[in-house]
Amino acid sequence: MRLFPYGHATHPKWPMAAALVLAQLRAQMALPAYASAPTLALLYITDHYGESARDILDHLSAELSGVTDWVGTVGVGIASNNVEYFDEPAMAVMLCDLPSDQYRVFSGVAPLGLGFEAHTALVHADAGTPDMAELVQDMARRTGSGYLFGGVSSSRTVSVQFAAGADGYIKGHGTASGVFSGGLSGVAFSEQVGLVSRVTQGCLPVSRAREVTDADDNLVLALDGQPALDVLLGDLSVSLERPHQALQAVRATLVGLFKAPHADAPCTLPSAAGPTGRGALIDHAGSFGADVIVRHIIGLDPGRRGVAVAERVEAGMQLAFCQRNAQAARADLVRICAEIREELEPQEMTVETALALAAPEAEAAPHPGRGIAGALYVSCTGRGGPHFGGPSAELQIVRRALGDVPLVGFFAGGEIARDHLYGYTGVLTVFTGPA
Repeated sequence: MRLFPYGHATHPKWPMAAALVLAQLRAQMALPAYASAPTLALLYITDHYGESARDILDHLSAELSGVTDWVGTVGVGIASNNVEYFDEPAMAVMLCDLPSDQYRVFSGVAPLGLGFEAHTALVHADAGTPDMAELVQDMARRTGSGYLFGGVSSSRTVSVQFAAGADGYIKGHGTASGVFSGGLSGVAFSEQVGLVSRVTQGCLPVSRAREVTDADDNLVLALDGQPALDVLLGDLSVSLERPHQALQAVRATLVGLFKAPHADAPCTLPSAAGPTGRGALIDHAGSFGADVIVRHIIGLDPGRRGVAVAERVEAGMQLAFCQRNAQAARADLVRICAEIREELEPQEMTVETALALAAPEAEAAPHPGRGIAGALYVSCTGRGGPHFGGPSAELQIVRRALGDVPLVGFFAGGEIARDHLYGYTGVLTVFTGPA
């Protein structure tokens, strides 16, 4: 297994940033430990470069003529190993060394159809796409494992996705530049591509889990048989008789929702996704499980004593009120990195591998002995930067906990994992070589 070359840079002019990224990629491709002829590229740009997306793709693909397939998107922030770029022009690229018959790029003009058995998929989505959650679930059903990973584009200007495949486009759909807006795009992987993926939560429950016993679309009417609004006010220790105090408390509160999967529903990646947290909303440590989705409270209904949330709710779901919590987010991020390292570290290893794994942070460098060829991290726009204590703090936590590995990613308007559309989470996926 060879490491995936990667590069990242910031500059007011995108050609300069591209030149810096290309220099990093070419330098790494000349090293023995890195792949010398990769064919699949992951490309992420901040929204400062959004209007130049097509020119950027054309330039990079021309300079890297051996790279035949490109996927990626735009974010208000992007990430690479140990660094975040927020509110500044930047780009990041990782070149994946995978056999071309083990993946397939898809988009609106080249949908994932017959002829390729998808096991997992990296998905990028447009926030303006109607019925987003249903599309994500449908895409998950098209994979053998039911496991997706990725996120929703985030941009203050244009929202774009990159999806250029060597296989071309479907007859009758016309041609495309490889830059899209709307819908879903990404790359599907066969069962031969080894992946390990984890979801890290960013919110902490402030109430016990309750069953939704009555609901009307997105209006929660009753929890454990009690009026939902009364339960919320009681958990927050506020009253509508003091509306200003109550409003402040409600604005700082979200809801965590859990719906137990059907017994015949697709599971996660076999032996790769690890503990899923399925079966309970709150785990034994008092944190949310991996299948919990966090949504905003968008209104109160004093007449029906209900609480409106930004998600369709059904009777039988579990619900807990929660709040963003930086300490809990840090601890959970360290946990998932430790789980990945533990799963990948061999029981028997060479001296070279042992030294690479034991190297102190100051001397650490990406090394094949870690079992990770490359990594992708998609985090919520509400998690990056100050939420973790300072610039690049979240990615520094990943590096300290996971080790020094090739990594790119972006900050999303919603995170995708399994068949769920999450919020306030991080989705960390590593490529491990052949499964």
